[in-house]
Formats: sequence, C-alpha cells, structure tokens
Amino acid sequence: GIPDVLRAAQICLEAGAQGITVHPRPDERHIRAHDVHALAALLRQWPGREYNIEGNPSHNLMEFIRQVRPQQATFVPDSEEQATSDHGWTFPEDAQRLRPLIAEAKSLGVRVSLFMDPDPDMMAPVRAAGADRIELYTEGYASSRGTSRARQVLELYAESARAAQAAEEAKGDA
Repeated sequence: GIPDVLRAAQICLEAGAQGITVHPRPDERHIRAHDVHALAALLRQWPGREYNIEGNPSHNLMEFIRQVRPQQATFVPDSEEQATSDHGWTFPEDAQRLRPLIAEAKSLGVRVSLFMDPDPDMMAPVRAAGADRIELYTEGYASSRGTSRARQVLELYAESARAAQAAEEAKGDA
C-alpha cells in the first residue's frame, strides 16, 4: 500500500491541483491498471478537475481510454523498453497511424494531446490530424538551462507554441 496512489491524488486535489495525470505502461512500472480505474472513480468526485491518461496508443492506452473516458488522453511515442519518454511524434510519418486513434478517442468525448518535439513546422499537421493540444518534450530546454544555448532553445519552444496557436486559429477560421 505504499505509496498509496489514491491518497497522493487526494492530497494533490485538496491542495488545488487542477487534475491528475497517469502514464500506465504495459509492465505497470509507473502505475497499476487497477489504480487507473480507482483514480477515475476518485476524480468523478471532483467536478471540474481533469483526468489525463498518457501513453502509447499502440500499447495498452486505448483500452483505458475506452473504459475510463478521461477528459484527456496524451499520446506518447514511447516503446515498452524505454525508461521514460525521449522524443515526440514525427509528422507526417506518424499522422496516418494516429488519425484513426485520435478520431476514436474524440468520438468517446476525450480530448487528445500529442507529445511533440519543439518543431514549429509540425504544429499545423498535428492540428490537421485532429489533435486538440500538444505537450512539448522538454529535455532540450532542461539540458540547455544555464548554458549559452538556453535563450535560443527557449525561443524554439516559444515559436512552437505560437505555431500551435496559429494552427488552432486557422482551424477555427475554416
């Protein structure tokens, strides 16, 4: 029972967290399948707080989305062997495979975010594939802190965010 995932989530929610994110991997090294369901039940008691389930939709993620129907699903291109995520999706290469998964999640009422590297040129294709949001992979930013590259790297993230906003606005005008 230690750590107690439900108790930790309860403390976070009581402290004002706007939501809870979990990353269930097939080997359950981050969170166990039954915790995903228990957290869904807990979050139903907290209207207005979000539940985000992230992971690779080609592994076990889609089954959780179908069963739990969180407010958001974040699709991450990690392999089962990776210790942690180390890159984002690549467009147009991954678009064909992701499009039907994005559509399925959205048909279940689940908003979709894609885990992306900071590349402004990929933001419009991500939106065109149907994703609602992006999560930027931040290793480049973290490793540049305190170096002469920090300002340039931060600008790449800002440029990517602006490109994502522009893609959203362009979609709204269509």
